[in-house]
Amino acid sequence: MQNPPPAPIPQTTPLSEVRSNAEIDPCLTVVMPVYNEAPTVAEIVSLVLAQRPVLQLVIVDDCSADGTWDNLLELAQTDARITIFRHEVNQGKGAALRTGIEHATADIVVIQDADLEYDPAEYHKLLMPILAGKADVVFGSRFLAAAARIEFCITGIRLETGF
Repeated sequence: MQNPPPAPIPQTTPLSEVRSNAEIDPCLTVVMPVYNEAPTVAEIVSLVLAQRPVLQLVIVDDCSADGTWDNLLELAQTDARITIFRHEVNQGKGAALRTGIEHATADIVVIQDADLEYDPAEYHKLLMPILAGKADVVFGSRFLAAAARIEFCITGIRLETGF
């Protein structure tokens, strides 16, 4: 038997009027795998936490050796939305993602790399199809020009899983 589609998440600003993250109510866990990101981790954490939709930021350090973990310990003291974990043995990005997703508390999860490649200010473009009840999963591409990245590469997939 097929599960019914989830109901759209309530939103105070009409979805047709949303043009930025500032217009989206908090609804998102951001999972950030990190490995030797000491030079950029504070900046990306600041950018992520500045986005209104972010309820939680789960950062998983995959056994960095450059001081990243010390930076994360300090950052975690600055905002209650930050949760940090450390792998004592390097296990790779996939393991870091699994650890982060296991600890996500929001209904929607976004993966944010710590190297400043993706702009957290664009979360609203990924969230819109989910919030509107049009997709369960949204993928973006870093291989297209910034203007076309989300608009032309969004794919909504309704997954039927046993989870």
